[in-house]
Amino acid sequence: MHLLEPFQLKDLQLKNRIVMPPMCQYSVATKDGIPNDWHFTHYTSRAIGGTGFIIIEMTDVEPDGRITDFDLGIWSDQHIPAFERIIKSCQSYGAKVAIQIAHAGRKAQDADQPVSSSDIAFSDTFKKPHALTTEEVYDMIDKFEAAFKRAVEAGVDAIEIHGAHGYLIHQFQSELTNQRTDEFGKDKSLFGVEIIKRARKVMPDSMPLIMRISAVEFDPNGYDLSYGIELAKKYKQAGIDMLHVSSGGESTNGPTFAGPGYQVEYAKEMKQALGIPAIAVGRIEDPMLAEQVIKEEKADLIAVGRGMLSNPYWASAASIALGSEPLTPQPYSRAYRL
Repeated sequence: MHLLEPFQLKDLQLKNRIVMPPMCQYSVATKDGIPNDWHFTHYTSRAIGGTGFIIIEMTDVEPDGRITDFDLGIWSDQHIPAFERIIKSCQSYGAKVAIQIAHAGRKAQDADQPVSSSDIAFSDTFKKPHALTTEEVYDMIDKFEAAFKRAVEAGVDAIEIHGAHGYLIHQFQSELTNQRTDEFGKDKSLFGVEIIKRARKVMPDSMPLIMRISAVEFDPNGYDLSYGIELAKKYKQAGIDMLHVSSGGESTNGPTFAGPGYQVEYAKEMKQALGIPAIAVGRIEDPMLAEQVIKEEKADLIAVGRGMLSNPYWASAASIALGSEPLTPQPYSRAYRL
């Protein structure tokens, strides 16, 4: 396998294995959650730059599910046309597109009353959340289902569920934050499992469903990789086709090392344990490192975050660095003539 080789999963056919991961832009101008010209330019430029797969940033299922009031949402049919415009534009340049569907839970900074699995604040500077009742949990699952349906109507090639970084699904799956006594406390994977089942209910069978998961937590009392793998196995059984493997986010603690490729081994372990494709992410900004990870089959796709923020044409630059042709469209070809 090589970074510039095609990749296929169900009906998702990628021209290369380079992924733009979801990265919040905090750029909604009117607080309505609707993507604007900034988002259109932001994503289309990466498609022009040769990226094979673009995952639109964390997009929330209700207004108070956003990290801030300036984040994207998909809680209304009014959101669909703006997403559709972005998706079609990116697809016209050969990129495939997913949307990451999420809820920030107790990390919703601008919500008057954040919600979570239990009434435990993220830190002293965050509001104490309301612990969702069992009925409210099922209402929340309904909101995820409606969001998935809208994403499909907007024309996505895949959907990613955000189960990482200390947001709502993560808050249910972690023993640090889930102190419930109902069914969603007895089985800490249940909230995520039910959301996955709702996604599969409204998605075409041929469309891949991706789960972003924190493989480990960094709190001294947090879960380890074996727990993360067991969670992922339940999510796979519920209908996940691919994992986007990250880590942490459950507390103010972080990893002791966060250098190039620091999360790759987590992706490798999860890929091997579950037997499904994995996206590796985490400071993989060097094309040579990205190529090495793919060649060694530690992951199937490489997500490049900071590198793509600094250079919209990172994918094309990586192709050149690896001895291949530029990936940008023909009008830019003069830039590469000797």
